[in-house]
Amino acid sequence: MAAPTTTTTAAQCGKIGFSDLHPDIIKSHVLSRLNGPALGSAACCSATLRQLSDDDSLWSDICHSTWPSTTSSRLRRLISTFPGGGPRAFFSHAFPIPTDRNLSAQSQSPAPEELISAVDVHYKNKLIFTKIQETETVSGWFRCSPFRVDLLEPKDVVPTQIKHPQEEEECREMIRDMSLSWILIDPVGRRAVNLSSQKAVAVQRHWLTGEVQVRYASILAVDGAHVQCGIVVTCGGAESGEMQVREVSLEMEDMDGMHLNGKDSLVFLQGVLEGKKGTGRKRVEEGQRRYQEYVEMKRERRERKQRTEGALDMLCVAFGVSIFVAFCCFVLCR
Repeated sequence: MAAPTTTTTAAQCGKIGFSDLHPDIIKSHVLSRLNGPALGSAACCSATLRQLSDDDSLWSDICHSTWPSTTSSRLRRLISTFPGGGPRAFFSHAFPIPTDRNLSAQSQSPAPEELISAVDVHYKNKLIFTKIQETETVSGWFRCSPFRVDLLEPKDVVPTQIKHPQEEEECREMIRDMSLSWILIDPVGRRAVNLSSQKAVAVQRHWLTGEVQVRYASILAVDGAHVQCGIVVTCGGAESGEMQVREVSLEMEDMDGMHLNGKDSLVFLQGVLEGKKGTGRKRVEEGQRRYQEYVEMKRERRERKQRTEGALDMLCVAFGVSIFVAFCCFVLCR
């Protein structure tokens, strides 16, 4: 004779809430599947989730998956020592774009003697380039020369499995498909900032060589002065047709298009490192909006300069004519 079966319903046992789950289950099966913004939002839901979300291992995994360049041994140790939460604090520094509020150049702390660049380039969510670059900032060469950080030597190339774009439409698609993160880290002050617009602001294809330049930008404002922190990724085609990364560089220029030297660039970089960061919401759209506003400001500035120069030219011509007329009258009336 078969034994009777017993069915236990949720109504008989009582309702099981999310808080009744074991903390290890919540951490390993729920929180570990979230990205950084989602984990931060979950921490605001309850005291239990707040406590579980503060786990350093969760934030370390998020940092390493979001930015593979942070998996190096030096950056692992450095990120773990960030004040205010280690990897969680680092994520709050590096994920949002810099604030658009005007920052002050007056700093109470000394300028960093070294800057670390952690750079990752993805194409359709697949990593195609990652590198860490250390830059010293104390030598006279750095302070007097135009500020530029090159991640590749002139003859170095990084091969990819991606087909090199040949048509203009394919180049425009790279604005949507290619993303870049350039995190600048002050290893002594334990501060970081992401200088990239995440998505490209412009793409240009050279008509002769076929090389494609993908431009990213971040607009920095310190003491009322605006500068553009421009990042350029240059891609070329191999003989087999695949795309190669040939250049990844960072430069800073003012609204007149003049490149800043290391000393002046350090003022802006220290300002954004010490300044407040954005919320990280709609960071791609925000970066695009700031870049378009900066381009419009440059256009208006250029037009004002042209009008001023035109007025000065007319004034000089009028002054010269008046001097000539006065001289002629003087000669004729003698």
